[in-house]
Amino acid sequence: MSKIEDMITASKISDILRKKEDEKASKTVLWVLAIVGAVAAVAAIAYAVYCFFTPDYLEDFEDDFEDDFDDEFFSEEDEV
Repeated sequence: MSKIEDMITASKISDILRKKEDEKASKTVLWVLAIVGAVAAVAAIAYAVYCFFTPDYLEDFEDDFEDDFDDEFFSEEDEV
């Protein structure tokens, strides 16, 4: 009987060791994902701040052309 009990305890010990190894692997994956998520969040915040503070040159460009095409450009005599 002692051999059977020894085998049972050995299998229980090996199960416990495997569980600890699985927990270490899952914790490592969790840490890697957390770091990647943190880097992505910082990059998104940096991009948002950049877009907020970068001047919009297109608005100035459009404003320049609005003044050129006034109604006075075409006179009433030219109309047919």
